[in-house]
Amino acid sequence: MTSLEKSDLVTTNVRYRMPAVHPEGRKFVVVAVAIALVFWFLIDWDWLGWIMAGVSLWVAAFFRDPIRTTPKGEGLIIAPADGMVTMIASVPPPRELAGEDGLGEAPMTRVSIFMSVFDVHINRAPVAGEIKRVVYIAGKFLNADLDKASEDNERQHFLVEASDGTRIGFTQIAGLVARRIVPWVKAGDYVTAGQRVGLIRFGSRVDVYLPAGTASRILLGQRTIAGETVIAKLGEAAVLEGVAQ
Repeated sequence: MTSLEKSDLVTTNVRYRMPAVHPEGRKFVVVAVAIALVFWFLIDWDWLGWIMAGVSLWVAAFFRDPIRTTPKGEGLIIAPADGMVTMIASVPPPRELAGEDGLGEAPMTRVSIFMSVFDVHINRAPVAGEIKRVVYIAGKFLNADLDKASEDNERQHFLVEASDGTRIGFTQIAGLVARRIVPWVKAGDYVTAGQRVGLIRFGSRVDVYLPAGTASRILLGQRTIAGETVIAKLGEAAVLEGVAQ
């Protein structure tokens, strides 16, 4: 063998496992199934029963919680959400995350990932570190794909400080049909990169704010996988180009 020695090869096989339904969603699945049973056996409206059976399957799929393999490496920033990259823009940091003990005041690259109702909605930490802030803001429920949703919609900001002092901000933003943002971490908690930090129910968006001098490694229109896709590397400022095809 030339480029690789036998000892360097990975020989362990990985098998596909059906994603579990997260406990946060099990009650919704139970309710949907119960309604389907009522239509089938008590009211005898079979057609509605079959519709609710389909809804039950969709709800179970919505709250699926797949296992993810998070890349390890110096300075890697990992996607916090499944979905499509719909915006990459230079913007000032949200005022809730700004300031000397936050992200500062200078414009930053914001990467927006839109989650449809068919995507996994469990969000994950983009880097390892201490959660310095968790700020919830009540707001509207506009289309999460709009730029103004970052300022008008219901949202929740997170500020994470890595061991080297680098601060990364990311924001969960509710959408048209999202009606609750559920956090699983609080200020003072320590998280690992790719760790589950919360979810948004039924369609939404997550914004990530990259530090100065760091450009996005992903392109508009690309899809990300929470906990797996590397969206940037600290200090890499080269901007990628691509083509939709």
